[in-house]
Amino acid sequence: MIGRRQDCAPHQLQPGEFCFYAGVWYAHCPGPGKLIANLGAHQVTEEADGTITVSPSILCSGGGSGLKWHGFLERGVWREC
Repeated sequence: MIGRRQDCAPHQLQPGEFCFYAGVWYAHCPGPGKLIANLGAHQVTEEADGTITVSPSILCSGGGSGLKWHGFLERGVWREC
């Protein structure tokens, strides 16, 4: 489990971290490269311990790079599909 970063912008996230920035949740997917997910179209539940659960699954893609990651973030734990 990697947790929430306080007071940071999405581009500052490290793999597995997530943050709430300018009214939107963002997460750095644990796959290859710097794949940042904008979770604005997802349901994000903040848990009592500060972790988040995201629904539905998260698909991160690196555009022209061909990099991608698909999976879940549940109570701060990443799980690949």
